[in-house]
Amino acid sequence: MSNGYHIVVCAGIVPDPLQTLEPVQTPQGWGLKNEMMLPAVLDPWASHALYEAANLAKNAPGSKVTLVSVAPKAKLQQVMMTLAQKVPFELVAADAPAGGFTDANDVAAVLAEAIQAIPDLDMANLLLFGGWESASRGAGATMQILGEMLGITEQFQGVDEITVTAEGKLQILERIEGGRHQVSECAGAPVVLGWATGNLPEPKNNPQVGMQNMRTVMPSLQKARPAALSGEDLNYAGIEVPKATRETRIEKNMSADEIAQEIVAWIKG
Repeated sequence: MSNGYHIVVCAGIVPDPLQTLEPVQTPQGWGLKNEMMLPAVLDPWASHALYEAANLAKNAPGSKVTLVSVAPKAKLQQVMMTLAQKVPFELVAADAPAGGFTDANDVAAVLAEAIQAIPDLDMANLLLFGGWESASRGAGATMQILGEMLGITEQFQGVDEITVTAEGKLQILERIEGGRHQVSECAGAPVVLGWATGNLPEPKNNPQVGMQNMRTVMPSLQKARPAALSGEDLNYAGIEVPKATRETRIEKNMSADEIAQEIVAWIKG
């Protein structure tokens, strides 16, 4: 590509947030009970990165978006049936477990290998997008490690907005402590952007975009190579779901002020 950006978005899939997740010990290590039976969605953090990438590509002529995902291809196919209708992209898939009990370095290595194998990869105009955090692999380090593996030292984490200036520079709105934002300016690609929530809503379904995407999504899933995420170097002393406590008392004659006071006293206690 001589013009525009090549935006590569790294995104995994996670169980639907409404599901009850129970960690269990399996022959392959720690995992989730009935994980393959749980409905899956694209990682929420990575979703923002994808929508921002599509918006940037739309406004930067000559740009393209490639979605790279490390996930079980059977579950990824189910997610793609919905996601493909949102925004245009090309899919590169690696077949691997989707659970959260994996090492960020191992995941980054698989992603790096998949990205480097992309045909006509334009490193000079590469924008590497991903989630600042993750709903499953929430180490907060995967994108940083991946950038280092690819030799990209310009990195920004907690990004909410990116603007291309008239000079072609990248102006980046990045979250910092205290609920504030830091405005940074980067000369241009290559750069790593770990996205927070961004500013864009979820795009509406577009069947035409879905049909266009599925022409390349299905062949990509069929060619997905198995990737090893053994986690052999990880050891967990114990894993459990946080316990929920419910205390209920029925009162018929308390005023709103009395209820509020009691709640405040309970919180302070």
